Amino acid sequence: MTVAGTCDDLLAFDITLHGRGSGTAELPSVDTYQDAWGSWPTLVMPNELLAVPMVIGFDESFDLLNQLERMYAEPDGSFVWTSPRDGRWWQVDGNAFEKDGRVLLVDLKGSCPASQFDRLLAAFGWPQQAMIMQLVRAAMFLDEPTFRRHARCRGTAGDGQTLRPR
Repeated sequence: MTVAGTCDDLLAFDITLHGRGSGTAELPSVDTYQDAWGSWPTLVMPNELLAVPMVIGFDESFDLLNQLERMYAEPDGSFVWTSPRDGRWWQVDGNAFEKDGRVLLVDLKGSCPASQFDRLLAAFGWPQQAMIMQLVRAAMFLDEPTFRRHARCRGTAGDGQTLRPR
């Protein structure tokens, strides 16, 4: 499935972000997940790989998050990042979890332009650290390109509105 759009299309998502470490280079795609936004190839993610933390340290990650304008991050791992007052309104709510001083996983919910999502991912070591995204409600794992297409379809359909806190 291909979705046309610019790099600033709105992405809408409710995901858990996992690092894609060594041993996950050849994860099999065994199923196709279908939802209101299309059909998506899913990955098989062994449970033992879910317990492997990302390469980036937890404190380093939060130092990088705090460098983003309009970011409010708490030392416990929770954060919220909002759009500027002018222009398209968006917001991302997140919570990072720590294991052995490194980021284990990050829950992310909301919407933002793709360029801002890249900046957010960079605070967790991307692109040096490849990522896998788990759709929270479906409990399905997607590789990054598939996730971006899925999130763009949700954003284009207006789903970003429903993911914003009221």
